Amino acid sequence: MITQSYHKMEQLHHFHSVSVILLFLFTSFSSISSYQHEQDPSITTTMEQFSGYAIHEPPHSSKPISLSSLSLDAHALHRQFDELAAFSDSPTPSVTRVLYTDKDVLARRYVKILMGIAGLSVREDAIGNIFGRWDGLETELAAVATGSHIDAIPYSGKYDGVVGVLGAIEAINVLKRSGFKPRRPLEVILFTSEEPTRFGIGCLGSRLLSGSENLAEALKTATDSQNISFLEAARSAGYAKDEDDLSSVFLKKGTYSAFVELHIEQGPILEDEGLSIGIVTAIAAPASLKVEFEGNGGHAGAVLMPNRNDAGLAAAELVLAVEKHVLESGSIDTVGTVGILELHPGAINSIPSKSHIEIDTRDIDEERRNHVIEKIHQSAIGITKTRGVKLSEFSIINQDPPALSSEAVVMAVETATRELNLTSKLMISRAYHDSLFMARLSPTGMIFIPCYKGYSHKPEEFASIEDVANGVKVLALTLAKLSLQ
Repeated sequence: MITQSYHKMEQLHHFHSVSVILLFLFTSFSSISSYQHEQDPSITTTMEQFSGYAIHEPPHSSKPISLSSLSLDAHALHRQFDELAAFSDSPTPSVTRVLYTDKDVLARRYVKILMGIAGLSVREDAIGNIFGRWDGLETELAAVATGSHIDAIPYSGKYDGVVGVLGAIEAINVLKRSGFKPRRPLEVILFTSEEPTRFGIGCLGSRLLSGSENLAEALKTATDSQNISFLEAARSAGYAKDEDDLSSVFLKKGTYSAFVELHIEQGPILEDEGLSIGIVTAIAAPASLKVEFEGNGGHAGAVLMPNRNDAGLAAAELVLAVEKHVLESGSIDTVGTVGILELHPGAINSIPSKSHIEIDTRDIDEERRNHVIEKIHQSAIGITKTRGVKLSEFSIINQDPPALSSEAVVMAVETATRELNLTSKLMISRAYHDSLFMARLSPTGMIFIPCYKGYSHKPEEFASIEDVANGVKVLALTLAKLSLQ
């Protein structure tokens, strides 16, 4: 369901002074967004002085990276989290950054500046997926990619997704400082709209990259809660300028030899067990259901209990049935949530004549998840008979398949973690991420780091700079290993 709250937020105080600096940098380094061979030599010299290493690097043979040479600028990385968080439509410490808003555009500009300073060539596609590329010694080979998102739901935190974008850029910096030369190109991706806040579509950018023709067609007519079309919003942000056909965003399978995403866990396991790294073996995928019952309304005092056809009680019974079927699935990895329950007419002294519920059920096993959905459907049918109500809708809005991590990527992450003497465990991701759709294009894996009490999607979301640094080093070493394959 499309979130409306962000349209009601008050305009806040002026940007932190860093915003002015960033805009100045963008003006000064406007050539960042072009390919490196198109850059003015004086700009290149300035960028080399700013970053501390050469942008146009002489060819050398690739070689394994030395662990002792891994140098991470934790102070700069910490500052970047704060600077990016300043691009928000809600007051600190919360972050609100919704697709194609002014703050989203400024945040994208900031990330492109960082990519340019890191010596990456930057390009964008028709919907604003941003790619920062470091060419390897064999440029014709498929690249190894990493990345995540920077959009944020209303009043959330500053680490979800952002760790995988700023951390990826810093991982490239780590490798460059070490003198490492990749065999394959390395690419950092900022995915457009992982959150479904504005147009009700999660992982919009990665989903489209994976070749979803249905989505490309749907976006031609999609509108937000203010009746602004997707294409109109995209064009206001500088994208989809002269094209309604978004199939240009599609990537071919094999475009990347591997994809690795660094992310906060968004759960408490790593922190509770005192572990530094989670190595993701599978990503659960949600199925979204919409259910509506119709009964007979009436006066709350005048209609006797045996004579009622209460649509609200029908919904309540189904909510409990969702819990029952999930718990009976035989696996702790099956989860179900009823996040929306609406009753009509919504008066305390009126028997509900209609009810609307939306259900989210997830699992890493698609067959098991779909079996739970069928059980829920059968329960809904049974409730109509016992309560004398009508099942006016039972629809599956979304039913994405889960994804298994690539054994090769998992092995590379395991090896990197072990070489860095960090504690770790194999685990699944119960939240879905852009990696779910990148797995349709290439071998994929994820790296988790701990976050405070497992908090996410709230202002209290936090990851220590030490944990972020550990994740960045594991990512850097993993990218190095995969780039040499």
